[in-house]
Amino acid sequence: MKKVQAIIIGGGSAGLSAAVTLKKNGIEDVLVIEKDEEPGGILEQCIHNGFGLQTFQEQLSGPAYAERFVRMAEELNVRILLNTTVTKLTADRVVEYVNSEEGAVQVQADAVILAVGCYERPRGGINITGTRPAGIYTAGQAQRYLNIDGYMVGKRVFILGSGDIGLIMARRMTLEGAKVIGVAELMPYSNGLPRNMKQCLEDFDIPLYLSHTVSKVFGKDRLEKIEMVAVDENRNPIAGSEQYFDVDTLLLSVGLIPENHLADHAGIRMDPSTKGPVVDDRYMTSEEGIFACGNGLHVHDLVDYVSLQAARAAEGAAAYLRNGSPKGTPLCIKNGNQVSYCVPSQFYPEDPAEKLTVYFRVRTPMDNQQLVIRSGDKVIRTLKKRKLLPSVMEEAVLLKKDMEGLTEDITVEITEVAS
Repeated sequence: MKKVQAIIIGGGSAGLSAAVTLKKNGIEDVLVIEKDEEPGGILEQCIHNGFGLQTFQEQLSGPAYAERFVRMAEELNVRILLNTTVTKLTADRVVEYVNSEEGAVQVQADAVILAVGCYERPRGGINITGTRPAGIYTAGQAQRYLNIDGYMVGKRVFILGSGDIGLIMARRMTLEGAKVIGVAELMPYSNGLPRNMKQCLEDFDIPLYLSHTVSKVFGKDRLEKIEMVAVDENRNPIAGSEQYFDVDTLLLSVGLIPENHLADHAGIRMDPSTKGPVVDDRYMTSEEGIFACGNGLHVHDLVDYVSLQAARAAEGAAAYLRNGSPKGTPLCIKNGNQVSYCVPSQFYPEDPAEKLTVYFRVRTPMDNQQLVIRSGDKVIRTLKKRKLLPSVMEEAVLLKKDMEGLTEDITVEITEVAS
């Protein structure tokens, strides 16, 4: 069996950032395995700009952002296997992959980093009744058809869900000459970044229907019409609220799900809130020597955060390869009032990192609240937050001195500002 110091599964923004960071940390034997014919992942079809403001202090397109990391990986002689699919990962870090040149191969790794990305929830994952006509796509599918293959998926378009890909495609389809009739969002607030709401909907006068959903589709060979209904506070349809729109295309932007069948097979403990692995402050999973990062860990809103967290996972993997697992027993980082999840979800008070950034999302939009981080009854940090949105990932920084000597779990919560 072949042996490799570190294997990274996935060659998108997370995998490339992790590979570059491993090399810079002195880990020379690094192998990236990517299923597509070129590295870069989803960035290759994201031709709009807005990428790289934090990483490179520039506005770049998705392909240009990916190319920066591809060049860095090439300069550091990172090995990248393309057109190669990982079929199996075991808890003892045996990776099985297959491609047309080598067939099925098993490799033993000292460390594995999962940078596997996520996938879109399809029509089958939501309750839309009716026929099965052509013209129903996920927003990412439509983006690939248009930006990579040059195929226009429709002329009269409706979008279900206000996720960022859906908002970006509303603008893209409009610029290509389609008529975007509207966007329906099940929740009473948008799930997209504020800048995308402004630049992709408001600037093009595209209606947004909050607390609405598409309940039925009509059409035999091609989509002809959709039914939209309003929903109550429990997300149940309101009788008599039906509206009908003549469209030939429905794009679904109804959520992204971390791709974790490999982690499941390896017995890695999963977080039901993020649908990704539970990781500690080094981004190591419940299985020793296996790390996770990127959208396979939890869904991000900005690629800069993907690259940053992947670099931290690689730093954790490099430390593991040099020194083994952290010392002591981990404590949990829990999501408290109005917080839907926290990443990472464990830390080592007996062997803390120099700095720990906790990423979290809130459950509902809020104004003028207070972030509180505590260990038991001990308040470690408070911070006033003017605006909090579920679509925007928040972060809180803990220093080594904040974590040393703690004996109780940390809770991250949102409270009202004391008057």
